[in-house]
Amino acid sequence: MEICVIGAGYVGLVTSTCLAFLGNRVVACESNKDKLKQLESGKVPFYEPGLEELMGKMIASGCLSFDSDLETAIKAADVIFIAVGTPPTQSGEPDMSQVMAVARGIGAALDAKKPRIIVNKSTVPVGSGNWVEMLVNQGVEAIQMVPARSARQDSPQFSVVSNPEFLREGSAIFDTLYPDRIVVGSGDERADATMRELYKPILMQSFQAPSVSPRPDGMAQVAFVSTDLASAEMIKYSANAFLAMKISFSNEVAGLCEKVGADVRQVMKGIGLDARIGSRFLNAGIGWGGSCFKKDVQALIGVAREYNCPTSLLEATISVNERQRLTVITKLQEELKILKGRTIGLMGLSFKPNTDDLRDAASITIASHLIKMGAQVKAYDPVAASNCFHQHPELDIVYCHSLKELANQADALILVTEWDDFLSCDWPDLAKCMRKPILIDGRNFLPEQALTDAGFIYRGIGH
Repeated sequence: MEICVIGAGYVGLVTSTCLAFLGNRVVACESNKDKLKQLESGKVPFYEPGLEELMGKMIASGCLSFDSDLETAIKAADVIFIAVGTPPTQSGEPDMSQVMAVARGIGAALDAKKPRIIVNKSTVPVGSGNWVEMLVNQGVEAIQMVPARSARQDSPQFSVVSNPEFLREGSAIFDTLYPDRIVVGSGDERADATMRELYKPILMQSFQAPSVSPRPDGMAQVAFVSTDLASAEMIKYSANAFLAMKISFSNEVAGLCEKVGADVRQVMKGIGLDARIGSRFLNAGIGWGGSCFKKDVQALIGVAREYNCPTSLLEATISVNERQRLTVITKLQEELKILKGRTIGLMGLSFKPNTDDLRDAASITIASHLIKMGAQVKAYDPVAASNCFHQHPELDIVYCHSLKELANQADALILVTEWDDFLSCDWPDLAKCMRKPILIDGRNFLPEQALTDAGFIYRGIGH
């Protein structure tokens, strides 16, 4: 199929590359000239394992191209994906200005040569499908009122579809090609059938797996969930809210475990083996971050307020997460007593491993509090240090190039991001470099016995 993806950010670029890999002709439209030039040269402007290699192959094959000419790309397309950003505003509600501009732009560019499907890939509030349809029609009507173009006799035919993404940063190609499910919300049987055909290689797993993301063992057919528009939009928000709630639940139980002498790791393993609960996202630590969870939970709360519907669980999910980030500072105070004048090293900065994303990262909250308390903060991250330096100039952080440099003359280390590289450390060597060999494991990730054998005072979360 001929595909147009509007927005070459994280979701848009992954979607464009994977749809091109499946044999479609994809044009990704990007209005930022600097980013466009970078993409055309084969460079990905963010860190995502395997994406740059696969994107380069798709550009070379001719299946993927980039352009700033929205009108030409739309006219050629059978399916048009809206994948622009919806960042949170100060009130917590998503900023829909980019979606609004793009929807009207699509309407202005449409012609009547063939029917199109307009797909909401951006995470948008419930009811946005109807809203986007209205905006596209406004764009159509605005062009029809222009004298030079009013001769267009037939109105363009289009359907709006909701197709939420469920990508995890660090494994986005895997999640696109081997998803748990594909959700499509639509009130149009033809549009639903077209989307099913577009995703048929994934649904049937009939494609040859790319080298950057091998097919998992036992991967069978993928479920295609066909719903109405509002239900598809609710599925996206509800899924992220539930995952965030599982983590917050684990963290609240972790606090109780410390009081009664239980081990949250064993508790979560025990309850996670219940098939009704499942083990994933039952990880106690310093909480969740990233671009999706907080924004989506807040958006769901915002929708509920419009209908005067209470959301006690959702509100508690956020408050528990905010409180949890400061538990590592409490543990530092218990070990060091005074933090003023101490040197604290942060192991990791990104909100999770295999990404350089710092949005709503726990590291920023922790660093800010430590600096306010008079501590010197050092940090080491394999890929996110440069982003932190440029995005957070207000933070007086000393950036290190290795864990040994981080540990040198530090009074304590805090594990913030569970990078696999951190598992293979020479712990005795690091302990010797430190003024005090204290390590707060904010993710219950590091080998406790190896650390204590090396002379560290080890403090985890919930045990």
